[in-house]
Amino acid sequence: MKETKLLRTWVKAPILHNADLLILGECTEIVNPAIVEKIAKNKVTLTYCPEGEGPLAYGKIASIIRASKPKSITVLTIDGSPHCLLVHAAVNEAIFEVGEYIKQEHYVLVNGEKLTKISPNTIRVARYLHLVEKLIEKNPQILNELEKLSLEYLYAKRGEINEKSSYCKRS
Repeated sequence: MKETKLLRTWVKAPILHNADLLILGECTEIVNPAIVEKIAKNKVTLTYCPEGEGPLAYGKIASIIRASKPKSITVLTIDGSPHCLLVHAAVNEAIFEVGEYIKQEHYVLVNGEKLTKISPNTIRVARYLHLVEKLIEKNPQILNELEKLSLEYLYAKRGEINEKSSYCKRS
């Protein structure tokens, strides 16, 4: 699999024209190369890390959509990474900015192993924390699942993080 960095790629590069693109969270390939290889098959792979490169991707992705008219965009990142969430949001925002329909698929690696498809609406809701709060209030048992995935949540729940917010007291 040949890949290149998203932000260093010319938006009119011939390889992007009418292509199926994979935008890959940079650390994903290290975490699970087998899944990355499977999902990258027959796609042009662009890597991006908001933590290392800043949150600039949506403009670049919008320019690629406008200039190269890719057939589709697939995103694969690590679930639970606040940086990786930005990659998914950037694709949604870029498509909105361009105002053209483009097929998109979003995936996350749960615990680095389980490939899980997520909808663009999941990403949209994740941007609005008051909506997430309402979902937790209606479905508090979701925090039991979070406890299995998030060390930060587990430590906060135990009181090992100096946190005074109400979510630490929920069970």
